[in-house]
Amino acid sequence: MGMQSGAHIVWDWNGTLFHDNEAIIGATNAAFAELGLEPITLERYRALYCVPVPKFYERLMGRLPTDAEWEVMDAVFHRYYAERRAACVLTEGAAELLAGWRSAGRSQSLLSMYGHDELVPLVRGFGIEPHFLRVDGRVGPSGGSKAEHMVRHLRALTGVDPERTVVIGDAADDAVAALHVGARAVLYTGGSHGRASLEAVGVPVVDSLAEAVQVAEDLAA
Repeated sequence: MGMQSGAHIVWDWNGTLFHDNEAIIGATNAAFAELGLEPITLERYRALYCVPVPKFYERLMGRLPTDAEWEVMDAVFHRYYAERRAACVLTEGAAELLAGWRSAGRSQSLLSMYGHDELVPLVRGFGIEPHFLRVDGRVGPSGGSKAEHMVRHLRALTGVDPERTVVIGDAADDAVAALHVGARAVLYTGGSHGRASLEAVGVPVVDSLAEAVQVAEDLAA
């Protein structure tokens, strides 16, 4: 096993392990329709998407949504997404990569900004929960920063060294959260961001999860 046994991966869920682009775009467009906004394509979404989400809406609307608009859009988004989510599957090769990392004696966990109470049954339903030391979703209102969640997540993982930890995600905020705790990051182009916006972050960018795991292994070595 050598040096690598101490390496730990923190996986992102939406757009990384969980291939839910179609549901996300559909839900975003349903939310936009509430305010009479034009629908958006996946390409445009990937070019403009950012967190916090109201900032993303500002890029599209030319202004920040009001509190009332945000509440309506957020509610519509989550209702629509919940309906479409059932048709979504794991990203190609994800289950095999999780099993392989675990059988090599390495640890991994899952941290998502998706609501915890909905995340856990979803992960369980795919039969992958045993691969993770812990699964943490968001508790409390949507929005907020992943960096704060990452601090709590790593604190709860005993024996995991942030310096030997690599975050694999599909968004700039995954890398920001990793750097915040002294971990590394690898960003995957198959989710919410296009390659150009990911490369601006300054961490390795890959086109497959298999490549992401390979890079994570090298970074943590």
